[in-house]
Amino acid sequence: MNHQGVRWTAEQVLALAPDAASRRAGSRLGTAGPWSAAGCGGAGAVWGLCEGSGGTPYRTVVDLTGPAYGCSCPSRKFPCKHALGLLVLWAADERAVPGDAEAPDWARRWLD
Repeated sequence: MNHQGVRWTAEQVLALAPDAASRRAGSRLGTAGPWSAAGCGGAGAVWGLCEGSGGTPYRTVVDLTGPAYGCSCPSRKFPCKHALGLLVLWAADERAVPGDAEAPDWARRWLD
C-alpha cells in the first residue's frame, strides 16, 4: 500500500522488475494458484508461500514501505519473480491476499 493505504496497480508492481523476463515470470505467478497462506497487514507488509519446483514452498515477504523483498528462493534477481508475483496478486485480488492479517512467524522475523 502507498502512504494513503491504497493497493498498488499491477503496472506499478511490474515496473519494479529488474528485466523483461522477470516481468513475464512475475505476471505468470500473479494468480492465486501457486500461493497459499498469503496475507497483508497494517505494518505495510505482504507475505505468502509459493509452490515451486522443490518440495518446500518459497517463503516470500515484501515490506511495502521500502519496498524491500525477502524470498527463500535461490534467485539473484531483486526483486525475484516470487516477490513480483505476490505483489501482482495482492494488487489484483483482495480475496486472495486478505488485509489486516497477522504475519506468520517467518515473515515477522524477516520484517523485524
